[in-house]
Amino acid sequence: MDTQSYFPVPPGVGMEENFLSLDDILLSHERLPIRTECTFPRLGFLEKSSDTQDIPEGTKMELPLWLTKGLYERKRKVVSVELPKVYKEGWRTVFNADPNVVDLHKMGPYYYGLGSQMLHFDSPENPEIAQTLLQTFIARFRRTMDSSQNAYNEDTSAFVERLDCLEKALFRSGQSGLNGFQSWEKGQASQLTASSLVLNYRKRKITDVQP
Repeated sequence: MDTQSYFPVPPGVGMEENFLSLDDILLSHERLPIRTECTFPRLGFLEKSSDTQDIPEGTKMELPLWLTKGLYERKRKVVSVELPKVYKEGWRTVFNADPNVVDLHKMGPYYYGLGSQMLHFDSPENPEIAQTLLQTFIARFRRTMDSSQNAYNEDTSAFVERLDCLEKALFRSGQSGLNGFQSWEKGQASQLTASSLVLNYRKRKITDVQP
């Protein structure tokens, strides 16, 4: 019987979020550079470098993703969002050249997730960002899965620490599948057992037919 107290909830896909996922909760606290497009009265305490009571229009600061999405409106501009440097043209050129050389964890542990969330905000660079995210994932996917399948009983910490959180989950999934296959080959796989739902159903059927 599995006694695990917490069953991991997978993060959302693309621009969608799963608020039961710890990864998505942590992602929502990633900070984004923004510029205020109006005055924020009596909120000066949020800007540590300011001694004023209000946050004036044109102030540059950082806000968590969840708050930035809440404040952002297309019709009535409250804040404008700047691209984090890892999604700007300079870094996109690096990713397009050879994404396997980049330490994605150092660039930000939620490179794919945060990049997908950036598409919520209007930017002329959104098509290029989306294309770079897709091509980076495709180019790194094969190496990630090959490493998970060909590193049985080897120390992979140096490789894994350079992966984005999504890639780490894929790596763990690949290793889990490999370990299961190795156990099956050695005859160590657990035997199939009937589901508890099936067993309970059988018990009810027996009770029903008894006089």
